Amino acid sequence: MTASSSPEDDKTLFMEAMKGIRRLKQDTISPHRSPVKVKAVRAAERKDRAEAHPFSDLYEPWLDQDGPTRFRADDTSAFELKRLRRGDYVPELFLDLHGLTQEEAKQELSALLLAARRNNVHCVSIMHGHGKHILKQRLPMWLAQHPQVMAFHQATREWGGDAALLVLLKTES
Repeated sequence: MTASSSPEDDKTLFMEAMKGIRRLKQDTISPHRSPVKVKAVRAAERKDRAEAHPFSDLYEPWLDQDGPTRFRADDTSAFELKRLRRGDYVPELFLDLHGLTQEEAKQELSALLLAARRNNVHCVSIMHGHGKHILKQRLPMWLAQHPQVMAFHQATREWGGDAALLVLLKTES
């Protein structure tokens, strides 16, 4: 408002500018109601839980105790494991399990494998750390159970060394 205009003049100008405009009726959407997207997210979470792999703590696959941690599924060639060991595969996804409990680590591992399958990822890196060696011992047991895992090997120094695993996964292509 300038010194030369009065409040009545401003009101008149405003009313002229608003001619032809009608008030919106707001009676269908409550601002306190949750959006519809929440239902879609919940459905996606239920689908993820249904697709999640239930890792068993009782299953113990035979893993060679000599040398670095490694595993190869029966239908995977030994050459693929060798390529993984040499670092020929570059991981596309990374998971850091430092500081997680075993249950949290299982959930994160399952989510990683699900994301890898959805994004058609062939190689992932999982860092378990050193710590008390609990996750270092459990992680190979869990990975060996999963049908998507072709092979895994202790990571090269570049990708975490003996505190990480490189995992080769089946893809749809």
